[in-house]
Amino acid sequence: MARLSASGVTVVLKADHERMLEGGKPWTIVMSGPGMGDGGGIHTDKATLQECLGYGISELRRRGRDWTWLDEY
Repeated sequence: MARLSASGVTVVLKADHERMLEGGKPWTIVMSGPGMGDGGGIHTDKATLQECLGYGISELRRRGRDWTWLDEY
């Protein structure tokens, strides 16, 4: 997260207690900032933390900037 922030991306990651109890999609990721390139912000709700982070990372890669260092994660 620190490396994303240093790259100009603001990240909010949230686990929602109520949605978790309901069996919904409790994980939310929101990414924004000028370091993301074109396409506006990224936002999604997913069932697992891994799905949420995976979506965010794949969307950043799709933006065309050199995000190859994300392969480490």
